Formats: sequence, C-alpha cells, structure tokens
Amino acid sequence: MPPRTSLLAVAAAALLASGCGEEKVATYRVPKEAEPAPPAAAAPEPGAQAEVGAPTAPGAAMADTAVPTADTTLVWQAPAQWVSKPAAQFRKATFSVPGDAGESDLSITAFPGEAGGELANVNRWRSQLAQPPLGPNELDGAVTRVEANGLKFTIVEIAPRGDPGGKGIIGAIVPVGGSTWFFKLAGPDPSVKAAKPAFIEFLRTVRAP
Repeated sequence: MPPRTSLLAVAAAALLASGCGEEKVATYRVPKEAEPAPPAAAAPEPGAQAEVGAPTAPGAAMADTAVPTADTTLVWQAPAQWVSKPAAQFRKATFSVPGDAGESDLSITAFPGEAGGELANVNRWRSQLAQPPLGPNELDGAVTRVEANGLKFTIVEIAPRGDPGGKGIIGAIVPVGGSTWFFKLAGPDPSVKAAKPAFIEFLRTVRAP
C-alpha cells in the first residue's frame, strides 16, 4: 500500500473509532402530570332534601302561601264546643266553631318576619270580602288592640257588604319573636258575630310556653 494511502486509512480508522465511542445526549421536555380532578359530589339519595331556610313572605298577597316559620311555638286553650280538625297545609291548627247560622272555620297560621305588616294583612282579609282597602291613617280606627300573656294582638272585624247573612271575618295578628301569627275566624256573619266573645277569650289563653 503506498504511504499516502496508508496514512488516509489510519486516519479514517481513528475517526471511525472515535465516532463509535461518543454517546449522543438527547434532551426531552416531559409535560407536568396534571393534578387529579377532585371527585364529584355524590348525588343525594332518593327522598333526601337539602336544608333550606323558610322564605320570608314578600307581602300580603303571599301571606297565605308562604312557608310557615317554626322558630316560635304558641299554646292555647280552645273552648270545649270548638271541634279540632286536622291542620291543613301551612296551618298550625284548625277548629270548627258551631253557630246557629252555620259553622265557622278558625285557622291558625304563622309566617316568618312581619309577613307584609298589619295594614297589608288587614286589607288582604278585606279583599276576601270584596271590601275596599284601608289607608294608613284608617288602620287604628278599624282595629282593636289587646294585650295578654305578654303578647300584643291586633284584632279586626270585617262584615259583609249588603248581605247580613254573607261571610264575615274576625282576625287577629300577633308578632312573636321573628314571626307573625294569624288567628282567623271566618264563616256566616251571624255565627262569626255570635262567636266573637269566645274568640276574644280564646286569644287571652294564647301564650308562649
């Protein structure tokens, strides 16, 4: 082999050996592993209900349909001749009050807050008998205020217009703690008027236990 060719062969071999001995270093970017998502909240079991606060009655028109409050309890002693009936929805108690002109219905309900206020609720009852609403300056002259057992009752009597035998109402409103209670006696006006003394005495037995 000519000297020049031998030198080229040796150089090539050296380069080949050197190239085979190097390690090629590769750099990779590995994405950060995502945090596992928190487990979804378990669905409530059938029949379970979430706890919610009782909504405040927004006004007089809602006072008959609002969810009653249960933060305060009252007790009372009804006359023996009054017949207790199963309480309907939203009622704390129901009584049938006998009368010569027919039975009257006594309903007892309670709602959160002021439930619209005295004037709005008096006018709500008046509207049930097609009576015009009272103005703010007329309220005091249309109600009677009675205090018993530390409770303050606002009592209103509403007679039918043009029909002595029509429906009449005697209602009482009493604030207790954070709620307002309503005692409403409704029925044939002669029976309601005859039951008024017993109704007032009944209110005097109402108290917080």
